[in-house]
Amino acid sequence: MFIDLSKASKKYRKQAAVILFEASKTITLDSWTTIKSAEKEVKECCNKKFISCGLVENNELIGWVGLRPMYNYTWELHPLMVKQAHQGKGIGSKLLDEVESIAKGKNILNIILGTDDELGQTSLSGKDLYKSDLFNEIKNISNLNNHPFEFYQKNGYRIVGVIPDASGKGKPDIIMGKRIG
Repeated sequence: MFIDLSKASKKYRKQAAVILFEASKTITLDSWTTIKSAEKEVKECCNKKFISCGLVENNELIGWVGLRPMYNYTWELHPLMVKQAHQGKGIGSKLLDEVESIAKGKNILNIILGTDDELGQTSLSGKDLYKSDLFNEIKNISNLNNHPFEFYQKNGYRIVGVIPDASGKGKPDIIMGKRIG
């Protein structure tokens, strides 16, 4: 069952923070390194002006997703997190479908997201993308170690750009987007 995380009980918000804290260990070096920082992020994502929803199974939150305004008709996906024991089972795709459906109902046309490569998981990592043929690098990107960009591609998102050195030298942010409206 899907829930509106902004209206959810403290129990589910706490579970969202734990999911964020645990999942962040595999994707980032600097973000949500404590439960307290994850709780703060969940609170921010549950702003009633944003969209935040979770998927509950057997009275347990197993994943959640958020959208926040970026431009009038383009919103940012932030974050999408699935409890580790439930990853690879289609939960992330279900959450994307749900949040996209809610967004369409609000006349949002596009969803944009950044999927950082802080851990050397793609062929873009470790390179000076300012000195490279950036468009060629994007065109020929390869997944070296289970980076989520391919998950998003399977769900209809495309790479629309890269921010070189976004998370440090040689650590780009891969910007992806999808037209939903």
